Amino acid sequence: MTTQTTQTTHATTTTDTSAAASASPSSAIAAAEAARTRLDFARSARAAFRALIGFDAAAREGLDPALVELIQIRASLLNHCAYCLHMHTNDARKAGESEDRLHLVAVWREARHFFTAKEQAALALTEAVTLVSDGGVPDAVYAEAAAHFDDAELAQVLALICAINTWNRVALATGKVAGTDER
Repeated sequence: MTTQTTQTTHATTTTDTSAAASASPSSAIAAAEAARTRLDFARSARAAFRALIGFDAAAREGLDPALVELIQIRASLLNHCAYCLHMHTNDARKAGESEDRLHLVAVWREARHFFTAKEQAALALTEAVTLVSDGGVPDAVYAEAAAHFDDAELAQVLALICAINTWNRVALATGKVAGTDER
């Protein structure tokens, strides 16, 4: 496909989606889902999907649910995963998270006073692990996280970061549509 054809196709899709969005969010979601052409990972790789659900559940054990959502939101923002971001911001709201904190997760360093030192350490570790190819996990970031979490908790946080990064990649690779959470 030529660049011009690709751009035209993208422009048409964008226009169609924009038109549906102006009608109503639910019709835009339905239109986007109807246009989705990628495989259904849960159906096509049942054993891997079940294993990932089990890993995710194990990673959450013993962690504060608010912290779990903050970690998942930050990783989803960094990975540009709208599907997971939509899901986890909704989950955080249902768990009582404030709109202020949800809006500020993306810029938590500039709004540190909204987050505890422990949450800040978890968010910094989330960024380092999520963006690991940009320079690894710096010793200072790890040390700060280790100062706020005991070994068992730190292992759970690390497992959760790995789990959400895997979910983000599955959702992005399979073209999951934000707003279509089937849970």
